[in-house]
Amino acid sequence: MQTCGILGRKLGMTQVFDENGTCIAVTLIEAGPCVVLKSYSKGDIFKLQLGFEDVKKTSKENRIKKPQLGQFRKIKVAPKRIIKEVKFSSKEVPAIGSEITADIFKKGDYVDIRGTSIGKGFQGGMKRWHWAGGFKTHGSTSHRRVGSIGASAYPSRVVKGHHMPGHMGNRKVTTQNIKVIEVVAGDNLLVVKGAVVGHKNNLLVIQKAIKKHGQIKDNETK
Repeated sequence: MQTCGILGRKLGMTQVFDENGTCIAVTLIEAGPCVVLKSYSKGDIFKLQLGFEDVKKTSKENRIKKPQLGQFRKIKVAPKRIIKEVKFSSKEVPAIGSEITADIFKKGDYVDIRGTSIGKGFQGGMKRWHWAGGFKTHGSTSHRRVGSIGASAYPSRVVKGHHMPGHMGNRKVTTQNIKVIEVVAGDNLLVVKGAVVGHKNNLLVIQKAIKKHGQIKDNETK
């Protein structure tokens, strides 16, 4: 089966040592197992619908939407908490109800990881956009304020897309070309080089890198 993605959760960061004794910062990801719930294609695009993490047994089944519950019962799998779609690069579609585990990746692969960044609430322009700020002396009272945002006589309005204070973080972010340091299939564990977007327990979508990664050197990959 050619590459498809897998769902996972960020467990945290630690350090490992390579063959040369160099210390490398890595992120641990609980990758799968995921169950294939549905597959479909549109033109040359193939997609899989994956389910991740069983619904707790203490939860009542009537809290699950009936169409979804019927889908789970039809393929005879336990109801899943998280359902997401990932692209699939092969016409050889895996069977409905089969499991996808972390061993679809191997040591040395490069992956793209998508997740939600940490929310930072409402922030001013200096923190959100790295403004230099106003004068600090001579009686100035505009140290961190926005200041004038107009555009004089023409076009006599605020230009669309002007950097302003506002909500920061909590956005979908994709980090590309992250190297896989180790795969522990028995523990559904994926060890990747560097940091990954989001806080601990953040839901992630891991897929093989879509860009050419053969020319990327290890010391260039974060």
